[in-house]
Amino acid sequence: MRTRSTLMLGAVLTTALGGWPAASRGLAAPGAAASRSPAAPPAAEVSPPAYEIGFQEAWIPMRDGVRLAADLYLPKGGKPKDRFPVLLEYLPYRKTEGRGDRHGLYAYFVKRGYIVARVDIRGTGNSEGRLIEYEYSEQEQKDGEDVIAWLAKQTFSTGKVGMFGISWGGFNSIHMAMRNPPALKAIIAVDATDDLYQDDVHFMDGGMHVDSWEMSMDLANAMPGAPDYVIDEAFFRDRFDTQPWMMTYKRQQRDGPFWDRTALKTRYDSIKIPTFVIGGWYDGYRDSVPRMLANMKSPVKAMVGPWSHAFPHDAYPKPQMEWRHEAVRWYDQWLKGKDTGIMSEPKFAVYVRRWHPPESDIKEIPGAWRWEDGWPVARIRNRTLYPQANHTLGDAPPAARAAHWLRYVPTSGTEPGGPVMWWGDVAPDQRPADAFSMVYDSDPMIEEVEILGLPHALLNVAAYAPMAHWFVRLSDVAQDGSVTLVAGAGFNGAHRESARNPKPLEPGQVVPLDIELHFTSWVFQKGHRIRLAVSNAQWPMIWPTPSKMSTGVYLGGDSPSRLVLPVVPPGDRPVPKFLPPEEDGPPLAGFGTLDAGTTSGYGEIASIERMPPRHAAKVVATNGGGSKYPWGTEQTTESITHEAQDDHPEATSVTGEYSTTVKLSDRTLRWEARLVFKSDRENFYYTYVRRLLKDGTLVREKKWEDTIPRDFQ
Repeated sequence: MRTRSTLMLGAVLTTALGGWPAASRGLAAPGAAASRSPAAPPAAEVSPPAYEIGFQEAWIPMRDGVRLAADLYLPKGGKPKDRFPVLLEYLPYRKTEGRGDRHGLYAYFVKRGYIVARVDIRGTGNSEGRLIEYEYSEQEQKDGEDVIAWLAKQTFSTGKVGMFGISWGGFNSIHMAMRNPPALKAIIAVDATDDLYQDDVHFMDGGMHVDSWEMSMDLANAMPGAPDYVIDEAFFRDRFDTQPWMMTYKRQQRDGPFWDRTALKTRYDSIKIPTFVIGGWYDGYRDSVPRMLANMKSPVKAMVGPWSHAFPHDAYPKPQMEWRHEAVRWYDQWLKGKDTGIMSEPKFAVYVRRWHPPESDIKEIPGAWRWEDGWPVARIRNRTLYPQANHTLGDAPPAARAAHWLRYVPTSGTEPGGPVMWWGDVAPDQRPADAFSMVYDSDPMIEEVEILGLPHALLNVAAYAPMAHWFVRLSDVAQDGSVTLVAGAGFNGAHRESARNPKPLEPGQVVPLDIELHFTSWVFQKGHRIRLAVSNAQWPMIWPTPSKMSTGVYLGGDSPSRLVLPVVPPGDRPVPKFLPPEEDGPPLAGFGTLDAGTTSGYGEIASIERMPPRHAAKVVATNGGGSKYPWGTEQTTESITHEAQDDHPEATSVTGEYSTTVKLSDRTLRWEARLVFKSDRENFYYTYVRRLLKDGTLVREKKWEDTIPRDFQ
């Protein structure tokens, strides 16, 4: 069974297919219900924008003498002896180059009486010391404790520190809260997770994932601090020559102690301070929101909106909202001792998604906000649908046992419109992917049906191979036949009992799987159908299993295969009144963006090539861009090529080529990297070359090679 927490509660309801019991008929659209609901009480007055913005750099000493580099954004215009709470963002993403981007973000807080500290992690950006050995290491966390203690003791500080951040900054906020440094009083984590193994970019749902971030980060780690870019022996020793992080991650192919080091999922009670978590329906880390709401004992609030991996005031898709206003209310409550009313409101603000066509570049998601009291939502009831022999979804199990078999097509998942590269993408029409899947459709809905939660696909499956993955997609089939992805998940068949102790499948043996789909919200409109699709590949998101095979789903029997949906019955709920985004103001002088050309990341694949005679496929993604700084310019390029073969799924590869060129007044520095990651039946093979050129002449080259045994991947 899946090891992740099962949060879906409520009695199972079996109802007429396409409709509901009389008591549940007439489900109102969330937007309509919300319009009749009483508004939340107006918020108490929060800190007004009363200050100008000051800036200074600082060195923060660590217990071993290494100094971390900090940018301090300070309120100006108050009384000489004013002290302020400090908000910390602690990252490896090069604070000095990031000033143009972060200045506007931080200004909102500084104007309202907060100091914001941006600190480079040891061995990154402008900080001293040897590069940390991997993300969220013990060294990084110990340094974080020292940073918090230093900030609390400064004459500008009240002694109270909050943390915040998106992605790495959100992760670090959670991890530092787990350590309970005395001065840390509250955190806000945006697009972060409590489960590094299942949710992060190295392995997804227990399957091997090779992410563009992994490759680009290894090159960024090889750069010295701006604007001086000192190239000396200390730089080579502490940065350029250090082992790439990816080599470490890819040896940790099962859950266990390596991932436990910062796994909140096993010790929610370790956090004692107030915690605010923010997620997006198009972000891959959103599952942590219900888990943290359900399991944490300290004060907790949460929000999930219609966004991808971005701060909600500047997010895609729209609608956006001014999350920083809610953040100031949060920090005023816990760092300034004001009663802002934020704790009198319900715990969970959720944007309920309504149907939209399957467009990868959709600009705005239809829907409406509402409050929920927390998680689990007590009024949610489960509806169970059963795959039938005729490929429909019914309200009762099939009368007779049956089985549907599917030939494994390792390159499926990449179809016209581009692949889903993690379970947060705005996905294209699913019909091409469904052509390689076992598909089951309900009758048309006779009333609107809303779901909110983590659907489950409980499947009885078999495979004629010792290794197989299963992928489940829940979709909305519109009346014109278009298919919009609602939720999905993968499952490593070797992890059916435990992700810590994988076991091979017995070829042909039927095994039960409980596949928990990722957190979702959706309203199926009247006349639309619910679709369940089951396949064995989601390439290039997940690395293919190595054997040709067929797999089966068994229907009927004592514990039949089924889909369980968390259904929200009609009823009025209060509506949050969020502010629209506030303009960040003009960019910081000297910082800007250069023409990025026509290159793009995974959101818009450069090319997809299928080669029928070879039963092979190739996906090429490119990315690039440039920035200008007071001291020069920086240009980046990125090209990633995925290749796989249906007749030889063991022979899969990724090739990544990266460069960063920094042009200064007296020299041009260019960092280059090339990764080849490939596999056969027994092993993964890693080859990485890192190069530094000055004015076109090679200065340093370093190469790493590794053979990594496949561990049920």
